[in-house]
Amino acid sequence: MAIACGLGAASPASANHIRASLIAEKPAAPGGAVTLALLMQPEPGWHGYWLNPGDAGYGLALDWTLPAGAKTGTPQFPVPQTLLIAGLMNHVYEHDYAVLVPLTLPADAAPGTVLPLHVKARWLACTREVCVPEQADLAGSVAVGGGTIAADARFTGWRTALPAPIDRKGAFALTPQALRLAIPFPAASRIEAPHLFVATENIVSYAAPQRFWRKGDTLIVELARAPGVATPPPPIVSGVLAIGGAAGGLAIDAQPGVVPTDGTPLDTTAARATPLGLLAVIGAALLGGLILNVMPCVFPILSLKALALARSNAGEAAARREGLAYAAGVICACLALGGTLLALRGAGAQVGWAFQLQEPGVVAVLLLLAVAITANFMGVFEVPGLSFERGGHTTGGAFATGLLAAFVATPCTGPFMAAAIGAALVLPLWAALATFAALGLGIALPFVALGFVPALRRLLPRPGAWMERFRRAMAVPMGLTALALAWLAWRLGGQAFAGLAILSAVALVLVLFAVGRAQRAAGSSPRWVLPAAALIVVAAAAGVPLAAVAPPAEGPGLLDAQAFSELALTRARAGGKPVFVYFTADWCLSCKVNESVAIEREGTRDAFRKAGVTVLRGDWTRRDEAITRFLTAQGAAGVPLYLWYPKGGDEPRQLPQVLGPDTLAALARAG
Repeated sequence: MAIACGLGAASPASANHIRASLIAEKPAAPGGAVTLALLMQPEPGWHGYWLNPGDAGYGLALDWTLPAGAKTGTPQFPVPQTLLIAGLMNHVYEHDYAVLVPLTLPADAAPGTVLPLHVKARWLACTREVCVPEQADLAGSVAVGGGTIAADARFTGWRTALPAPIDRKGAFALTPQALRLAIPFPAASRIEAPHLFVATENIVSYAAPQRFWRKGDTLIVELARAPGVATPPPPIVSGVLAIGGAAGGLAIDAQPGVVPTDGTPLDTTAARATPLGLLAVIGAALLGGLILNVMPCVFPILSLKALALARSNAGEAAARREGLAYAAGVICACLALGGTLLALRGAGAQVGWAFQLQEPGVVAVLLLLAVAITANFMGVFEVPGLSFERGGHTTGGAFATGLLAAFVATPCTGPFMAAAIGAALVLPLWAALATFAALGLGIALPFVALGFVPALRRLLPRPGAWMERFRRAMAVPMGLTALALAWLAWRLGGQAFAGLAILSAVALVLVLFAVGRAQRAAGSSPRWVLPAAALIVVAAAAGVPLAAVAPPAEGPGLLDAQAFSELALTRARAGGKPVFVYFTADWCLSCKVNESVAIEREGTRDAFRKAGVTVLRGDWTRRDEAITRFLTAQGAAGVPLYLWYPKGGDEPRQLPQVLGPDTLAALARAG
């Protein structure tokens, strides 16, 4: 379509979702310069793109037709916004914006004449669900000479929206893992919620978290490299540093050079930690930890510890001390795991909750631990903290039992946990650690209540011979946990790794049999026990994983699921049919229960086939940085995660972590 626009006025491209106008600022002398504006006005809910659109989309393309001797310069874009959709980072404008283009008039232009201007503009207009390629043929004019036409006052505001240039170049250093930049930035200047938009393409991962440090008059930025892209270092890296709020941004250019490795970290997440939001996150973590007590990983330990406390007839002070010591052990373990997770992510690693279960060595140690606990419950040997013997209870034993309970709880993920821990990953350090401490307190709360409330202890059954039978019964769920870990070892590292891990467990059981015999005969363990057990554990943690190999990919299953990737998700959504995406791991008990109850069912399969639902499955059993980034973008720190994309490109829904038998079939029937 042709759109006529004169100086200071324009006709809209009415059929487009982004209205485009071509405007000249003022008249110009022959050979002089004038600024043109491509004014882009998106409809509500629509957006356009920056010159580097990010993970998806494309920017503004201009094809000019100008009078002989006239020429345009490089378009200047205002500071863009970030828009994260389905793990894809987009650089967009969700409001009216003007792209400014310098124009130089022909030197022989006659004063008093009007020069015609034409440009064919092409762009992509998108909502959060759909995208439409659009174009317009824009026509305008500029007067030659002084004339009587005043400059368009809107250009002042449009220039203000442009990033301010920096008078000095920065430096950048490129490694296989990261792009690091040193940007001149006065130490006295304030910066809030910064984000670096890199104009140079195919060099960084746009959706990955950005890290900032300040060192004197230098701002240091670290960006993760784009996965799978091994481009040589460019001669220059350019971009826009958005400095938060109404402060706008800075246009930066960086050349190869030295980037400092130290500085003061810049906390870019503090603004997200509102009091009510933080209370909600801590409450969810507390409730998630409380629910973990009914999981087969924790329930046997809690039950036996509670009965042992009841049998000991400890006084009020002793019961409280033991409850507090147990809680301290659990909370310390959760803080240690959470702190390690935060430190790894701070160092640039793509990890999430239960990350340790993606490491073969940790799984081998957990298998040995589960086997040892099972042997203890069967009476093969005694551990004072879990023993029914009177006088065998100390605060040290309770603390160690708390550590044990929290550590063996890591293979279990219950409701409320993923959302709480996902939120913790974007909170300030103190708030994140408070969330992990709340998770530990939730795990410890039942035993703490027993220690502090005598009435609860009186509700426990009276001691008797049945307690020993109950203890042996609790060996069943712990034994099943050990079998599950052996299966996980096979899924994680293959047959050779699983076989060696099981042999290590058998060797440990033989040592524990010898310990039990010595305990029953002499009342104490032989001196060689600790060195032997330590040798087995070290061999399992360090040596056995050398045999681990990546297992073959799992089959499509009953729902004919495809392997998840962001490209596969984009293609599936483009078909206009519903899409179900689920993320699972072999070490995730909640995931396996949901798959059995709700996902891998004939009723779900039939409903999905009738509705044409595409199923994508993300397997997080082994470390996968792409899945970790996507989980983080959805506000989840771990699995399970279930996403339903309705037909027609409507907003996706994040489903509950506990699925009912008819949950998915009902969604398919509803579309």
